[in-house]
Amino acid sequence: MIKTLSSYTKDVLHLFFPHHCEGCGSDVVEDSQLLCLQCHAKLPETGFFKLPGNPVEKDFYGRMHIEAGGAAYYFTKDSLMSHLITELKYHSKKEIGEYLGRMTGQHLKQADRFDCVDCIVPLPLNPKKQQKRGYNQAAAIAEGISTIIEKPVINTAVERKLFTETQTKKDRVHRWQTMQEVFAVKDPSVLENKHVLLVDDIVTTGATLEACGAEMLKVPGLKLSIATVCWTI
Repeated sequence: MIKTLSSYTKDVLHLFFPHHCEGCGSDVVEDSQLLCLQCHAKLPETGFFKLPGNPVEKDFYGRMHIEAGGAAYYFTKDSLMSHLITELKYHSKKEIGEYLGRMTGQHLKQADRFDCVDCIVPLPLNPKKQQKRGYNQAAAIAEGISTIIEKPVINTAVERKLFTETQTKKDRVHRWQTMQEVFAVKDPSVLENKHVLLVDDIVTTGATLEACGAEMLKVPGLKLSIATVCWTI
């Protein structure tokens, strides 16, 4: 009887307060999910996390040593993933970050190359930008990943000292120049002798992740891996 009543209440609530798919708008979607099964199936998986020498890792060859790296999905303009990232970063939908983090965490969990990770560090956001946005999208993604791979998130060890304008229209060289001396490790003792997973939403040229990772690698005994939701084609 309790189960029947609970099911009836759920149906009534869905009737008056329908939960819609973030992709197509369909209301045929579980309350705990942001995408319906059809939209979820359309997300272009990369398979990078299982593949040594994948394009994300190659991006850092000769620039910065990482133990492993990868991205869960491909990113293209005007795609479903582009819509999700835009909603996350510019329309105050933090829950999308946590959702994408959980999906990325599933990919990481299936790849034994990341089993030795000790903790997760989200790429820091400048305090001014974070205050305006209300949250750090990389931190939301990191929290989602943490629920799947069961590793702690450390938000306070690394800071972003300088405000930088958007990097989307700059080439690799200009991005690298802009990002110099932007990051600092506030508390090296928290990261000493740890294998750290540095997390962000998208990797394009890798300049921002490189600038942050290079500072982190100055910590004694630190090993670095990188995980992002997307890789730009």
